[in-house]
Amino acid sequence: MSTLTPSDNRALSLSDSQNSLLDKVCRYIAPNWPLDQMIAVNPFWEMRHIPIEDVSARLDTLCNANMLMPKDFYLQKYNTGMITDKHLADAATLLNSDFNKEQLLQALKIDVPLVDWHNIADLLDQQRNKHKMAWHDEITHQLSQFCAAHYQQLGPMLHRNDTQAPSELYRHWLTVIQADKGISIVMDERHLNGYFKQLPTCADELIALTLKTININNDSLELYAHSLLLDINGWASWLAYLRFQGQLYDTPTDEMKQLLAMRMAWDLVIWQYLANHDSATFKQLQSQWQQEKALVVERLHAHKLAQKPLWVWAKALELSFQYPLNDALQTATKAPVKNAQLQAVFCIDVRSEVIRRALESQSQHIETFGFAGFFGLPLEYQENGSAITRPQLPGLLKPAIHATQTHKDATLEASRQNSATWQSWSKSAPSSFSVVESSGWLYAFKLIKNTFLSKGDAKKCTPTDWQLTQNQQQLTLKDKTDLAQKVLTTLGIKALAPQVMLVGHASHTTNNLHSAGLDCGACGGQSGEVNVRVLASLLNDIQVRQALKTRGLTLSENTQFIAAIHNTTTDVITTYDAQLDDNLKKWLSVTTQTAQRERLVNIEPKLIDKSADEINHAYHQRARDWSQVRPEWGLANNAAFIVAPRSWTRSINLQGRCFLHDYDWESDGDFAILELIMTAPMIVTHWINSQYNASVNDNHKYGSGNKILHNAVGGNIGLFEGNGGDLRIGLAIQSLHNGDKWMHEPIRLNVYIAAPQSAIAAIYNKHTMVKELIDNHWLTLIRWGDDNTLERFENGYFTTVAPSTERA
Repeated sequence: MSTLTPSDNRALSLSDSQNSLLDKVCRYIAPNWPLDQMIAVNPFWEMRHIPIEDVSARLDTLCNANMLMPKDFYLQKYNTGMITDKHLADAATLLNSDFNKEQLLQALKIDVPLVDWHNIADLLDQQRNKHKMAWHDEITHQLSQFCAAHYQQLGPMLHRNDTQAPSELYRHWLTVIQADKGISIVMDERHLNGYFKQLPTCADELIALTLKTININNDSLELYAHSLLLDINGWASWLAYLRFQGQLYDTPTDEMKQLLAMRMAWDLVIWQYLANHDSATFKQLQSQWQQEKALVVERLHAHKLAQKPLWVWAKALELSFQYPLNDALQTATKAPVKNAQLQAVFCIDVRSEVIRRALESQSQHIETFGFAGFFGLPLEYQENGSAITRPQLPGLLKPAIHATQTHKDATLEASRQNSATWQSWSKSAPSSFSVVESSGWLYAFKLIKNTFLSKGDAKKCTPTDWQLTQNQQQLTLKDKTDLAQKVLTTLGIKALAPQVMLVGHASHTTNNLHSAGLDCGACGGQSGEVNVRVLASLLNDIQVRQALKTRGLTLSENTQFIAAIHNTTTDVITTYDAQLDDNLKKWLSVTTQTAQRERLVNIEPKLIDKSADEINHAYHQRARDWSQVRPEWGLANNAAFIVAPRSWTRSINLQGRCFLHDYDWESDGDFAILELIMTAPMIVTHWINSQYNASVNDNHKYGSGNKILHNAVGGNIGLFEGNGGDLRIGLAIQSLHNGDKWMHEPIRLNVYIAAPQSAIAAIYNKHTMVKELIDNHWLTLIRWGDDNTLERFENGYFTTVAPSTERA
């Protein structure tokens, strides 16, 4: 066996330019949060500095990933009249495209022959004996299984040397694969294992050796390295999460380059193995590999040209949503609430839009507001008696305050502990659906009991006192007052009603590995219960109120803050720590009935004519059904984020498609609140929208496939579809498709902001992140003026959006 000797390997090192390119590529991968903290993420977030059209062409070329829908999808929308000739013409104008209608239709009916980039394993698989394991499949399987064991959270599955530094991912992999004699057998390549034993022990040396051996220069390095990471994008996304957490908590860690070295090592081994054992195949590989490198830029260009008409279709689809909404906003009747008897503050989540309209319909004296679901509290929560803490704030932020209860409710605690035990076990190696078979009658009885004998989803809601600490020191009265003042100021309610409900949200599903993805993303994929209960406790505290009064914020003695949770699966609103009057009880009951009936069209349309009790029973049955793969639609079909007073949109049925954040620019003297909204909630809504879009556009690459086949990996790291393959990210197909049609239309987020031009422009110019999202077409931003005029904001300029009467 002829290979480079270890002394040759040690002599190689990466140049500064190579290191720079590799670091750049390693930053292209966006983080993916673990199952128990699952939040929506734009999988292309780290490439936002690149125009979306260029990112799309690159991914299509390098890994055959789609950021656009199939051609027949757009054609069907055109044939049914959803996309019109006017939408196409306007879309072409907005994109500075010369395509006419005939050309655009023709583009949907012909297939342009395109050639993708092929890695070394792909080239060999094209000519490999079909009875042998494909190189690409085995590489993915081996790396993925190793990473699952390496990062196992519930206990080590592989022997690890205690003296080994935890960051040495590559060396650990090398030790494992060198001892794995089964690879030669699986691949039916007798001497293959010996080549792994000759690899350098340093990741950088391995990369340098590979680049030299397979002749990758700096012109090809970025695309080559990016393609390798995309091969194992799921695990790369997990490492990006660890990197992000390290930055957030000042414990830097970055193993992405080591993962890249592991993937690159396979290329080196294959190359050297063929060179010594199959000269004919090796010569063909050398020729093909040279061609891949020579033609990759040309192929990128060809993919971009082929996609140009499809981007016009994508924009036309967005206009088909945008135009009716524009008309509604331009003709909206502002309806401020006078003498409010009840005010309710909800999360900006699109699911809140339906329940808010239902609540408002009960009385003209009910006023609702939209606010970030963590209610401005930078909390982490530790259950009384537990050693585990969980973040209760957006994933982009670091907790600053530690919250726990000052007393323990034994009944509630026992219930939660029991639930947690079952949940933890059922999320381990077996899938959520196969766990019944594994555990036998005991788990089956539990499922039957939950499905048929449960009395509902009401919780024991006893008053709770909270202990709040920062840096292990209890918050002082001043600290608590500062916190309360900041929330009240940001919320911006000018006159408080006698009753103010703070409504967080949570879902209620059974046997669902993606359950955290249905909870509050602003609370780190958790229920918002802790946040609203802590805030209500603060704002009801007599000492805090007295301290606020000295600062010019007077809360009436008659004002009571009530913590509540909106169950997004059943639309039941549960209140905590408060006695409700009969009027409020009735309002909440009818609100549930109204919202449940509206959502039936997408949940259980056959129940439209049933009674309120029958409908309510069906929703609760659905939440408890362990075999239900579509308990609710989550944030599917989200399409817009409206930043304006609720009085401006109260008269509009937004159909559960809009995130709603209250904002009054006249009360925001220095526009600090607007800046916060455009750099935090706007980013969160963009992430949610982008993840749903990506999971629809390409569920194989950026979604998680069939929920029935899901298996948890490493406790809560993520999941496999089946028992192998890459770690899956994104949403399951059942979260997006009802079996007949997509329940989410992939439309980039439309952001409407009611604020002066100068304020929006100043924030755009100040924050590179905001500028990149707008200029590179990751979202659309439209200014909504006090006079109901709309202005599109692009490349630093405002352009008037014509009313429908002028668009004809």
